[in-house]
Amino acid sequence: MPIVDPKSWHVGLVGFGEVGRILAEDLRADGLAVSAYDLKLEQPASAVSLRQHAGEFGVWLAASHAELAMRSDLVISAVTASQAVTVAKASALAIKRGAFFLDFNSASPGAKQRAAQAVNEAGGRYVEGAVMTSVPPYRLKVPLLLGGPDAAALTAPLNALGFAAKVASERLGVASATKMCRSVMIKGLEAMVIESFTTARHYGVEDALIASLYETFPGIDWEKQGAYFFQRVIEHGRRRSEEVREVAETVREAGLTPWSASGTAERQAWVADLADAGLFGAKGSKGFARSPDWRVEADRILAQVNTKTLSKD
Repeated sequence: MPIVDPKSWHVGLVGFGEVGRILAEDLRADGLAVSAYDLKLEQPASAVSLRQHAGEFGVWLAASHAELAMRSDLVISAVTASQAVTVAKASALAIKRGAFFLDFNSASPGAKQRAAQAVNEAGGRYVEGAVMTSVPPYRLKVPLLLGGPDAAALTAPLNALGFAAKVASERLGVASATKMCRSVMIKGLEAMVIESFTTARHYGVEDALIASLYETFPGIDWEKQGAYFFQRVIEHGRRRSEEVREVAETVREAGLTPWSASGTAERQAWVADLADAGLFGAKGSKGFARSPDWRVEADRILAQVNTKTLSKD
């Protein structure tokens, strides 16, 4: 497939969640043709908001992975980590010969290699993408590492579309390994802050804890960072827990036991369960996961924990 003018491409987005919608908005603002498919389109409760967003921004909604793939010059997969290989295989069934498949998902190097095999054998050009920080602040310009034999061929066209991509390696797995190893630290820090701060709140020592952290790490605003970590995990804990399970798999692929990553996944999933139960308010409401004071959310957690403890007595 010639890559003379990437702005003439039709871009297909698999996954129309937060990341997919941001990409759609920015690509459509630049005049690109954009399609999307998401399994939630088949769920009446979720489909309404997705269809409203698509209508507002002029995004064509496909009825399946195959229908999306057959009309796309560039397929971007931005789903939950556990679905990365499944989506690649489903898209490969109808991908256009020579079309690029950019895998945005936070999956292990082994998963990326399995996904690449499915796409490449079908005549597509698989490129792994490692998103190196949170998407919303950067939007299309989020730092992006590319990997695989076709990474160099896709870099210039992607950047012409407004991305901030660079090649990590021609070898598949290097970009994702970079992202996964970073996530051991970043997602682990989120889980540790929630566990540490909430426990400190229980004992009434949170001010002493934060003062000590400021002394040890003076470059970090721990009040602001704590609030941000609570917000992100409450809102995205389910997706983060799935990502960190892929992180744990990456650690296993290296021959190590992923004690830290496994614990992080459990803590992230635990917060997600509380969010699904409505502990932090109604999802999608204006104030959901937006408290500027982490103590508000920690107190909700402690009240829930104490209620369960009393019910057992």
